[in-house]
Amino acid sequence: MKTIWLQTTDSTNSEAHRVLADIDKLSVIAAYSQTAGRGQRGNRWTSAPGENLTFSIILKPVEQNMGAVNASDQFIITEIITLALAGYLKSKGIESKIKWPNDIYCGDRKICGILIENSVRDGFLNSSIIGVGLNLNQTVFPPDVPNPTSMKLETGESYAPEKELDILMEHFSGSVRMASSKNGYDKLKRMYLERMYRRNELHRFIDGRTGTEFQGIIRGISTNGCLTVENEKSEPVQFAFKEISYII
Repeated sequence: MKTIWLQTTDSTNSEAHRVLADIDKLSVIAAYSQTAGRGQRGNRWTSAPGENLTFSIILKPVEQNMGAVNASDQFIITEIITLALAGYLKSKGIESKIKWPNDIYCGDRKICGILIENSVRDGFLNSSIIGVGLNLNQTVFPPDVPNPTSMKLETGESYAPEKELDILMEHFSGSVRMASSKNGYDKLKRMYLERMYRRNELHRFIDGRTGTEFQGIIRGISTNGCLTVENEKSEPVQFAFKEISYII
């Protein structure tokens, strides 16, 4: 595995796109500071320079011995990275849950965000750029950042970004190896379900398609990664990304 540390960049995901054609093995681009970090839904990812882990993983499934991944199965990339992060945090004594599709929460506070950009060719996953923003040492956040937390807030300890990235990537490599076999692939899917934030609990949501609020129970995900929520009529309803919001 190759790791490149940058002092400053606009976005590690953008940098990964710029060098993607020259990468032939698992690679990581990390930055102490991002000037235009990107999050989900087109949001900007805000991180105090030098206090957190901001990095992007370049993964090419065939070249990383995962074999061919059908485009319809690309949610496995989400399962690989979220479970790697959850396993890493647990090794640090921090319990976490996965807020579908790929935020990491401690209780009701967000400790990590992930932006995955997949490239598909001829019906198969060609490459994935997995951007991760993990709150490491930051303890003061801008007022417009909702419900944040960090590893330091959770444990009271300080962490060295370079060292923690190496440890985290060991967990990621383990998840990739697991996904390379049929039994491991199925196990990852089960583990993701078991880690889902608010699964099998009654909570309020907003249906992004209608703007209406409703109560429902998260039951799991569909085969293509959509969220399955049981509504007030006990009917399973599927939501794609951006079609549902949690009320926290």
